[in-house]
Amino acid sequence: MHTRPHDSLAVEGLAAARPTKGRVLVVDDETEIRTMVLHMLNRDGYEAVGAGEGGEAVRLQRIAPADLIITDLIMPGQEGLETIMEIRRLFPKTKIIAMSGGGHAGVLDFLPVATQLGAARTLPKPFTYEQLLGAVREVLAMP
Repeated sequence: MHTRPHDSLAVEGLAAARPTKGRVLVVDDETEIRTMVLHMLNRDGYEAVGAGEGGEAVRLQRIAPADLIITDLIMPGQEGLETIMEIRRLFPKTKIIAMSGGGHAGVLDFLPVATQLGAARTLPKPFTYEQLLGAVREVLAMP
């Protein structure tokens, strides 16, 4: 009798059968933004998955590591700066882009902090399709 492989292995096998430009994990508590970024990345040939906050992102990274994580900075639960520090500690080779919309408390001031903590690039929201893909290509091309 043939047993069914574990679901995550089956998913990984499907991903391996369909070549992509890389695996990207998008972390944003705003469903609309997360969905838009996932759509842009998938449309351009990346294997993109999403998480609603940092703790979920770390769990997903442990299961199926992404080459790049794009994270919002201000989120409920585990916020972006804490997520960047944890990803740097657990997955030092994973590349990170931090994004932020500025919010109501001058959140853009956190973008330089994200760089100091290990983000390779920052994206202020709103950004264009071209700005997103340019940042993703640039960061994934880094050694």
